[in-house]
Amino acid sequence: MKTFPVTLPETEEGGETMKQNVNIKDIARLSGVGISTVSRVLNDHTDVKKETREKVLQVIKEYNYIPNNSARNLKRSVSKNIGVLVKGIYNPFFSKVVRAIEEEIARHDYSMILHYNSKDATNDSEVAIELIKEKKLTGLICLGGDFEDIDTKQIAALETPMVLCSTMVRYSGDENVFSSVNIDDAIAAELAVKEIICCGHRRIGMIRLREDDFSVCQYRMTGYKRALDSCDIPYDPELVEAGDYTFETGYKAMQRLLDKQLDMTAVFVSTDLMAVGAARAAMERGIKVPEELSIVGFDGIEFAEYFMPSISTVMQPVEEMGIMSVEILFDVLNNDGVHRQILFDTKFLHRESLRRVGGEACPK
Repeated sequence: MKTFPVTLPETEEGGETMKQNVNIKDIARLSGVGISTVSRVLNDHTDVKKETREKVLQVIKEYNYIPNNSARNLKRSVSKNIGVLVKGIYNPFFSKVVRAIEEEIARHDYSMILHYNSKDATNDSEVAIELIKEKKLTGLICLGGDFEDIDTKQIAALETPMVLCSTMVRYSGDENVFSSVNIDDAIAAELAVKEIICCGHRRIGMIRLREDDFSVCQYRMTGYKRALDSCDIPYDPELVEAGDYTFETGYKAMQRLLDKQLDMTAVFVSTDLMAVGAARAAMERGIKVPEELSIVGFDGIEFAEYFMPSISTVMQPVEEMGIMSVEILFDVLNNDGVHRQILFDTKFLHRESLRRVGGEACPK
């Protein structure tokens, strides 16, 4: 094993030098890595470089550090593991949320267990309940999915705090069984489409999620229709096609829209991933974006910012939503607190892909 020079804080007591007690934040600082990296080393994750792992393990050894969860689990059968259930594996929007959640969980000296739920699994509530039972979770955060049919009695019987983040859920019944952290997708989409309309567009297409996709993105279709109606623009179903969270499906949906020759001047797309695919499809047809066709996405993923042209979009506060999810969960867990339902605001980002009809820049 390689050795690494580490400066160890010391105190003097009775003429002898003694190392101070440390926590996971101290280990991260002394190792020169992030808290989440230390957490992954402690949980024997394989995605840590050998040199980094050895460096962290050396600090842990020299400090005789014992994670709180390891010590306490010797005395109790319930783990100090927080589960994170992610619906689907294709949406990079969730990667930032997961990273923020992992950092915050590690700060509490807990471990994160990440589980991806197939997009074809229809009953997300059942998957969440089985995950809690199987892993003996202390708490669970669900990212995405449909929880409108959530069995609140069964959730309450588990006595395991649950937070639903960026999920489809309607509050009917006892709201003190679970917490939620969301945005109002319908309002955010409505405001985005109104931004397009303010740039002079009236023939506005939409690429939505498919009909059987029960997720928050369904509300974005509602916002699209409301914006048209409020501006006296008739809704035309021919201007709507469906995709499925990927570049490819956005690309193909745009091809279908363009094949109809509907004289669109703008397209609102339910996700940034599909918006990038849609822009590519238009440009391959020789259509200039945004001079001849404006495109607006939703989510605010990093890739959309660096695409050419950069995609105008609705930005969600992803890190804040992740941190709030963990904060609420531990409030309930440690203080027997009351569950909360939180709605975050969004922000519309004017970028290169949106211009006025005729190619002029839109007012910001």
